[in-house]
Amino acid sequence: MEGSIDFVVLLNSDLSFKTLSNLNNPADVVRASSVSRFWRQFVIASEFSKCLCLRLFPETLSAIKAIEHNNVIQSMGFETTGGSVGVEKLKKNHRIYALLARSLAHSLTKECILEAISASSNRSKAEDIHQTLIPGDIFQGRFSYWSSPGKTNPEVPETLTYRLVSKLCFITEIHIQPFQVFSVHNLYSAKVVRFRMGHVKEPQRERYLTSDYGAGKSIEDHVVWTYTSKKFPMVQDGYLQKFKLPEPVLAIGGLLQIELLGRVQLGVNNGLYHLRVSHVQVVGRPLTDDFIAELIDYSGKCVLKYNPERATCNYWGWSS
Repeated sequence: MEGSIDFVVLLNSDLSFKTLSNLNNPADVVRASSVSRFWRQFVIASEFSKCLCLRLFPETLSAIKAIEHNNVIQSMGFETTGGSVGVEKLKKNHRIYALLARSLAHSLTKECILEAISASSNRSKAEDIHQTLIPGDIFQGRFSYWSSPGKTNPEVPETLTYRLVSKLCFITEIHIQPFQVFSVHNLYSAKVVRFRMGHVKEPQRERYLTSDYGAGKSIEDHVVWTYTSKKFPMVQDGYLQKFKLPEPVLAIGGLLQIELLGRVQLGVNNGLYHLRVSHVQVVGRPLTDDFIAELIDYSGKCVLKYNPERATCNYWGWSS
């Protein structure tokens, strides 16, 4: 455009870098790289996409060991590059980290649970953990809930374990609805809840989780829990209760467990303490299909495999 001034050309590189560093949206960095050839070269050489990704999601630096693309593994850290090979690597990094930042920054969803794995116990098959994925407390004309067996000791805990939709999720809230029989005002709630997130010790056995760990089969010896929340008191009411974590938690490995601690309600017929849950939701930001996370060791570190066939590049005007 006649009479226009390109500040990136006029200013020195330090001032230009400081100015463009104020961008906080991954899409804006990509748009900046599309302004002109000079801007594109500057944005790519300065690794703005990578800097922004690690600034928005610093947890990824310790959790993600490397990113793999076309069987080439690149460290998440910064390294010196030079020559034509270095330029091509910077271009690829620009694309990958822009997509990674977008993948982690998309809108929150309440659908972070992929499937129910196991409960520490079930009262019956009709009252198993799978009932907790059905919204509300009535399904096809009957009550829908998970129920523990009755216990004489009200302090006996129970656990519900789920697989998340991705091995890499930023979790912000967990919602739990205890089951209540309104006709007799019986509420089968826990006193407090606690949440754990982690991964299986042996990744090759992950596909067998739902078949190997039914009710009464402990999953504890085969899981590494990398995060344990504080205890949250439950309101003694039958509505969907929302437990917001103090800050978003990067769940690595795709497993989430709810610990139900303390029983308050005696069964009407047997005089035993029961726990019952109608519905569970997990709110967060799962990694999109642009990447596949694969665990590499017991510590919970993972390698991200970039999946260009599924990458949504056209969203930002890139060609496929």
